[in-house]
Order: sequence, then C-alpha cells, then structure tokens
Amino acid sequence: MKKQVLALAVAALAAGGAMAQANDTLAKIKASGVITEGVRESSGLSYTLGNGQYTGFHYDVCANIIKDLEKAAGKKLEVKYQPVTSQNRIPLVQNGTVDIECGSTTNNATRQKDVAFGVTTYVEETKIVVKANSGINSLADLKDKTVATTTGTTPLQTVRKQKRAENLTFKEVYGKDHSDSFLLLETGRADAFVMDGSILAALAAKSKSPKDYKILSDVLAVEPIAIMIRKDDAAFKKAVDDSIKAQAKSGELAKLYDKWFLKPIPPAGVTIGLPLGEATKNAWANPNDKPAEDYVTKE
Repeated sequence: MKKQVLALAVAALAAGGAMAQANDTLAKIKASGVITEGVRESSGLSYTLGNGQYTGFHYDVCANIIKDLEKAAGKKLEVKYQPVTSQNRIPLVQNGTVDIECGSTTNNATRQKDVAFGVTTYVEETKIVVKANSGINSLADLKDKTVATTTGTTPLQTVRKQKRAENLTFKEVYGKDHSDSFLLLETGRADAFVMDGSILAALAAKSKSPKDYKILSDVLAVEPIAIMIRKDDAAFKKAVDDSIKAQAKSGELAKLYDKWFLKPIPPAGVTIGLPLGEATKNAWANPNDKPAEDYVTKE
C-alpha cells in the first residue's frame, strides 16, 4: 500500500510539474533546449525563401529575442520553425505547439482574451490595393465591386464598422493566405484587396509587374502589430518585452526597418519603399501592449 501511495505521489508531482511548465515557457525551453517559432509563409513582416528558410522584419526581431532568451536560459537553443496561418496561429500558441509567434498579428482586445502580446513592434495602416488602370481611387469607389481579403483576418470587419462605409455594398471573397488574396486581384477575380499596408506593398513590389498596381491613400484602420505569446506567462512576457525595448532603445529596430522596407530584399532584390510612420516611431519611444481599440481610427 505504501508503495502505491508513493507511486501516486510521484505521479502527481510529475503532472504538477508538467502543468507548471506549460505555463512557464522559460522553464520549458530551458529544460528542452528547444524553442518553437511561429512563422508565416507569405507576410510583409515574415515570409519564406523556400527549403525551410524564413526571413523578414519580424523574423529578425525574433532572432534577437531568442538570443536574449538564450542568455536567460543559460544555453544555446535549437530553433524549430512552425509555419502558421491566419486561421491557426492563435490555437497553436494556446496549445503549446508554438512558443513565440513572429508573423504579422494585430493585437486586439478579443485576441487578448486568448493570448498575450509583447510590446508593439510595428503600427500598421490598413489600406487598399487595386489595379492602376481600374478607375478605383478611394474607398467610395468600391461600391458594387468585389473585394478580397485573407481568411482569418480583420480588415473587412473594420471597414464595415466605419461611418464612411455605411452605404457601401460590395462582394467579399477570401484567399487562404495573403499571396492567394493578391492572386485574386492579379487574375481579375477581385477588384481590390484590403489588408495591412506593409503586406500590400510587399506583394505589389514582388509581383510580375509592380507598376500595374497602386495603393490608395485611404487609411481604413490603424492597428498595433506585435509578437504573440501564451497568456498568463509573466516571466516569458517580461523577457520578450525587455528584448524588444532594448532593441528599440539601441536603434536596432530602426536598422531592421531600414533593412526590410527601404532597401532591396530577398529573394528578388526588390525594394518595398514604405517609409517609417510616426505611429511606429511613437510605439518604439513609448513601449506598450495596448490593443487596437486604444488606437484612433481615421474615419
């Protein structure tokens, strides 16, 4: 009987330790020597070069975070890359498959119920890209048109909530990822594509004929983009936040922005040409994890 009780006690302690580790990412990665990074196949801030290679602005920011996590863990970490989509990124962070998601995820109040975010690394403007010869010059011109966006993202929901869209009717179509959504525009199955400005600029710059596209001046929403992590993991969040704050203070974030938005980037050596916005500069100067609802949206 004593042996059975002892065995049960050991099992309970092991289970308790596993549960504690599930909510302590620093302990998890220190014990395993592995960190799993969520990456995107097609995003303005994180994308693939093929053959399991990933790159981009957020990829580099996370590479710096992981270097700092290695110091905290006291060991070199093996980095495993887990491609994520707009649809599965939150569940994969919640269930422990992904430890740190480095794509292009908007921090909003709804998502904060399920996951946590590091301090804002980029403040995105939601915009519209169309064919240059389409005759579409503003949001109002989308009336009775076909508008594409990506499954699992929020831009069209944001448009619908705005006063200037109250009497605007248009057909919605959805791509499975950002490249697929752009393809809908490219092939004439959509008249416009609504998404984060950085993503639209990158896709247009990398297209077969960049001059065939134009990004409209309308700003539909202003949204903070951040690194996503598990909820209720204070130690890991502090480690991630401290790294991002240090990168902002040292000028590293500014250098990375210049590298990815103002200079030629792989694989084709195109330049996105998207100047650093004042909202992003302010987020770096005053680090915070405020959700999108705390940002003023231009109506």
